[in-house]
Amino acid sequence: MPEPHIDTPYVASEDRYESMPYRRTGRSGLKLPAISLGLWHNFGDDAPLDGQRAVLRRAFDLGITHFDLANNYGPPYGSAEQNFGRILREDFAGYRDELVISSKAGWDMWPGPYGFGGSRKYLLSSLDQSLGRMGLDYVDIFYSHRPDHDTPLEETAGALISAVQQGKALYVGISSYTPENTAKMAELLTAAGVPLLIHQPSYSMVNRWIEDGLLETLEQVGAGAIAFSPLAQGMLTDKYLDGIPEGSRATQGKSLNPDWFTDEHVEHLRELNSIASARGQSLAQLALSWALRDPRVTSVLIGASSVRQLENNVGALENLDFTAEELTAIDEHARDFGINLWDI
Repeated sequence: MPEPHIDTPYVASEDRYESMPYRRTGRSGLKLPAISLGLWHNFGDDAPLDGQRAVLRRAFDLGITHFDLANNYGPPYGSAEQNFGRILREDFAGYRDELVISSKAGWDMWPGPYGFGGSRKYLLSSLDQSLGRMGLDYVDIFYSHRPDHDTPLEETAGALISAVQQGKALYVGISSYTPENTAKMAELLTAAGVPLLIHQPSYSMVNRWIEDGLLETLEQVGAGAIAFSPLAQGMLTDKYLDGIPEGSRATQGKSLNPDWFTDEHVEHLRELNSIASARGQSLAQLALSWALRDPRVTSVLIGASSVRQLENNVGALENLDFTAEELTAIDEHARDFGINLWDI
């Protein structure tokens, strides 16, 4: 499909809700699209605004109603929220109530002792800044982006509760918390009448840590899960099956370490790619549909640098069913590669 003309006023597709599955988030009343769009990469000032606009327009036309941000997405920090805010104002202003917009705070954002962690001061100050950058009165979901072992859980929970009580967030979530701390956070939030809506963990065929207790905990407390990095920062694509291409993310010193591409790992990836081909899918499509096989996973977060990449990934929804034989074959090669950078 050709790239949309970005100089044309945007009118959403009338059939935008016809093909996207929407899943209930835990025991809440909020449904999320099976595939959500994350703005971690490709939406900072290092990417053309017209390209960002084209991806966001096409995403919504495909039924992707959830856009996930954080205070420090960029580069530079804050620029993804600022760029998204501009496109929201110019293209999506009339569709705000059809969108779920999330942001987070917890990783580093500004210098000094108050621009990092889980303190009340940092979380609420950051939320105010995020709202200002995006031009919003509230976000739909506000996350504690990371556990902070130097801050009591009670303080972080109190900040999330205040965000809802002040009308600056409709729901709250956490990211990368252990099963034990997830259960404790859910207890603290529920006691204040602000249930834990969702947990955002890293999860993929080569990073399966959430299967060791977290999914069970989320089911018990009634929260959903939205998996980030379901393509393992790009490992679970066909890009690296024959080596590391020049200019790829693995050569850029970002979140994809070239040392992870051992001979053993690459052989597992090739076998998974063969399974994907037999299903009529790309490796990336297989990885996304596999991550959605468990109903406790509400949604998966994808990134996209182009409309074509977005459409290819959404194509995973055309084949979400697995036979027992396929799952067994995948388990032989879906090993933990030791790539969970967020295990803190």
